[in-house]
Amino acid sequence: MLVFIDDSGDPGFKLDKGSTKFFSISMVIFDDNLEAEKAAVAIKQLKRDLKFSDDTEFKFCKTSHKHRITFLEAVKQFKFRVRSLIVKKSDIRSLELRNNKESFYSYFIKIALLYSNNSIINASIKIDGSGDRQFRKSFLNYLHRELNGKDKIIIKKCRLVDSKGDVLIQLADMIAGSINRSYNKDKSDALEYKAIIDNHIENIWNFK
Repeated sequence: MLVFIDDSGDPGFKLDKGSTKFFSISMVIFDDNLEAEKAAVAIKQLKRDLKFSDDTEFKFCKTSHKHRITFLEAVKQFKFRVRSLIVKKSDIRSLELRNNKESFYSYFIKIALLYSNNSIINASIKIDGSGDRQFRKSFLNYLHRELNGKDKIIIKKCRLVDSKGDVLIQLADMIAGSINRSYNKDKSDALEYKAIIDNHIENIWNFK
């Protein structure tokens, strides 16, 4: 099992000064490694078809409406599952989560993986992320400690990776952006992208 994780929105709480109202985490899950390889090849081919350089990165926030549609249409043929966690930040009362971005991020990644209805087990996981060496180490240790036990292993291995060099993390970014956009009802394209990948969506959890 391969899982690619990315987020959309920001962890900030200055909601009256530009912070996003919603923060979402999306997990793209491949139960078949070959299917993941086929999807990766298709994304690389799409870059060439669009006359993009091979190192061009698909990011929802930087991609045009036309190319968002083209991307999603190109990948929807492949077999993958999507699970997403949506956080309405105005509902969060914890001072630790509101004031510490690393705690906020780590907690909700853990929650997304933990409450997957046992659909993520013994998985190889890649998460979009950077940060300094100390944060990366403590974050990964936290996930292993919180998610793996005697009775169940959720994480077989886990890495933080640079999305620029991983097209399946780019897929997770485009999916996360599509689902997050569906919660911004003031946008004219709010539901357009999610509709394309609806058949892949296994669960969207609105965190309470």
